[in-house]
Amino acid sequence: MPDFPAPTPDVLAAAWPAVWAQSSSDPAGSSDPAAGAATSQTGDAGQTTAPPPSGIGNEFLLIMGLVIGAMFLFTILGGRKEKKRRAAMLAGLRKGQRVQTAGGVLGSVVEVRDSEVVLKVDESNNTKIPFARSAIQSVLADAPASTAGSAKS
Repeated sequence: MPDFPAPTPDVLAAAWPAVWAQSSSDPAGSSDPAAGAATSQTGDAGQTTAPPPSGIGNEFLLIMGLVIGAMFLFTILGGRKEKKRRAAMLAGLRKGQRVQTAGGVLGSVVEVRDSEVVLKVDESNNTKIPFARSAIQSVLADAPASTAGSAKS
């Protein structure tokens, strides 16, 4: 028997196409040598048996489905909560409150109508600007007590 050197990775890589060609002539019809070896096992009745499924893919899909479902649920619930908070803020607008609009304009509420709010933005010139009610972004605070007291007199 001749003494052959140990195969190198280059030789093994070159040999794989030959192994695949041999396994394609398998009666099982598998083109993968590992699958051919797994299906060549025979059971008691002479039937070929496949290796047992791992189940890792099913667990992964279940976990990913739960994570995506939780993210979807939190997104919807968070949006509803924010919408309720904003509706309560707009419904509670009253004269004398200091507010900020979506454009960054600061002013005091002078008049509240159905669809708009009139803001006083400059005290010295008594400048009043009407804004859509939906343009109010946040309520900062009520007007100072001295201004509210002098308006009553």
